[in-house]
Amino acid sequence: MPGTRIGEKALTCLLYLSALIIIGILLAIVGYIVYKGLAMINLDFIMQAPRRAGKEGGISSTIVGTLYLTVLSLAIAAPLGVGTAIHLEEYAQKESYFAYLVTLTAETLAAIPSIIYGLFGFVFFVIYLKLGWSIWSGSLTLAIMVWPTITRTAQEAILSVPREYRENSLALGASKWQTIRKIVIPAAIPGIVTGMILALGRAIGETAAVLLTAGTSLGMPLSPADPARSMSVHLYMLAMEGLSMERAFGTAFLIIILLLFINYLANRSMSLLSHNGG
Repeated sequence: MPGTRIGEKALTCLLYLSALIIIGILLAIVGYIVYKGLAMINLDFIMQAPRRAGKEGGISSTIVGTLYLTVLSLAIAAPLGVGTAIHLEEYAQKESYFAYLVTLTAETLAAIPSIIYGLFGFVFFVIYLKLGWSIWSGSLTLAIMVWPTITRTAQEAILSVPREYRENSLALGASKWQTIRKIVIPAAIPGIVTGMILALGRAIGETAAVLLTAGTSLGMPLSPADPARSMSVHLYMLAMEGLSMERAFGTAFLIIILLLFINYLANRSMSLLSHNGG
């Protein structure tokens, strides 16, 4: 009917317009940061340590601190998240109270503001466990933050594996754990990697929780017991305290480049994994 077709075309145009608005907002934000920050980018800015609270020098120690925090937090959260997902989808009874409690916990943790994680990490890791402001405190706090993301995406990835794969493997004499390890997990790897990349992106961009647990030291961290200032915290300190807006935009530019590079590696990895699996 003519009226139905007009309505469908109007809805299609509305959807395209919504997508274009989102893309336009993204390009405007990224373009402005690139325009303001590109002038600061040079080898000295990347390789030199910050001086005078960040007013001078570069951001080398904050880059190292960011890598320390994100890699260590992911190393802690990834096995826990994937293990939780495997238990919930392959071993736990769907109607059991324990499975319901774990799922509820993951959903609740995912909705908690980051400042609450920071306060918890400060009280528990920094003060109670006496880890002090350190990479350990920051990484453990970030691991708790990103664990729900890894768990939920790993669950969806495991659920997407056809049930026939499991049944065929078990029919050939493989044990349940062999089926999970050699059939289910390899097939779910692209989705699991996606969850880890989402977690990594959140960890890199986190400010409040890291500020309260890892500290704001400008020194080069040499071990997980040292305090560190992440790039996002450095950006916050430079901008909010009015120390150097030029260096703040330069730091923001490098954060965007780092996130784009991580997403590129993730897409390449998933493409290779899918190709090898095929």
